[in-house]
Amino acid sequence: MDFWGTVLIVLRRWYVALPAFLLSIGAAAGVYSSIPTLYVSNAVLVLTIPPTGGSLPSDPGRPNGLTNPLLNFDWGLSMSASILVQVISAPETVESLGVRPEGDTTFTVTNGSTNPESLDGGPFVYIEGTSRSPSEARDIVTRVRDRARIELAVRQRQLNAPPATYITMNEMVPPTEPQPQRTGKTRGAAAALLLGVLAGLAAVFSLESFLDARKRRGRVPPAPASGLPAEPSLLRR
Repeated sequence: MDFWGTVLIVLRRWYVALPAFLLSIGAAAGVYSSIPTLYVSNAVLVLTIPPTGGSLPSDPGRPNGLTNPLLNFDWGLSMSASILVQVISAPETVESLGVRPEGDTTFTVTNGSTNPESLDGGPFVYIEGTSRSPSEARDIVTRVRDRARIELAVRQRQLNAPPATYITMNEMVPPTEPQPQRTGKTRGAAAALLLGVLAGLAAVFSLESFLDARKRRGRVPPAPASGLPAEPSLLRR
């Protein structure tokens, strides 16, 4: 059936299509209002080497030259960022930060790569916090940021790295103002509306088929039980 044929059937059976469409809109509105709004806050951290570099001079009388930390990136910073991502994402750390499986607040930490073990993301740590509460979405990002700083210092201290060579963590983007995320609500409402429209069309075509079949049965006289033509006299009686 072509498009215009479908339109004609819908118009002919408007008394079924219209209520079905209105019910679809109501269902979509109900789904949209039932799904809670989530708020998202983000932060971006970057790891840098001290201006004097990552090693101490062998001769104290000849100290290392000073370098702009933002011009001194190497593979070790990417490795450190990857380690931090895995440490912060560990279930024990997640629980210690106050995130519960049944709770509304969650966070994700990445180095810009879908694979946390990859070093392609560079010396960056991306934090995203999600919650139904705007303040809690920002708070979880702040807590994760502070925990990342602690973990970075602990790891370097455990390795007996000279304090003068410690990697530092800087905020490229501090925890942002939480923004409402309505993607899930919109998708749910769109899905409900689409299903409602499809159900309405199915009802319209089912009614059309039923009425056409009944009309055809009313036009064709019933055949005799024996399968032979009936006598005219019998038909008159």
